[in-house]
Amino acid sequence: MSIKEILETYRTIAVVGLSSNQWRASYSVSHYMQSSGYRIIPVNPLETSVLGERAYASLDEVPGPLEIVNIFRRPEYVPDIVDTAIRLSAKVIWMQEGVIHENAAARARAAGLEVIMDRCILKEHMRL
Repeated sequence: MSIKEILETYRTIAVVGLSSNQWRASYSVSHYMQSSGYRIIPVNPLETSVLGERAYASLDEVPGPLEIVNIFRRPEYVPDIVDTAIRLSAKVIWMQEGVIHENAAARARAAGLEVIMDRCILKEHMRL
């Protein structure tokens, strides 16, 4: 599935590491995606609400099916996030720019998930 197909097919983005700090990339990227019609689900144990949406401490707490899991965490945290996303039958793992973990990406692909790595979802959306 191409990036274009992913962004056209899936409209819900669980953003792991989304901060309420407006100067953080996670906030500005998520704000843009929300204003472009996507549903944003903040996943951060340090937040209660971001962008007017209830925040969840972990992916396990997010109700309903997961579509895109967008990761704004350092690479060492990626394997656990990916394992949870696989277990919860997410459709897409999206690792933001600078977030690279080849082994976790391979596990996600082997489990049938689409994987985008080291790419900014905002930049890709704007490009399309």
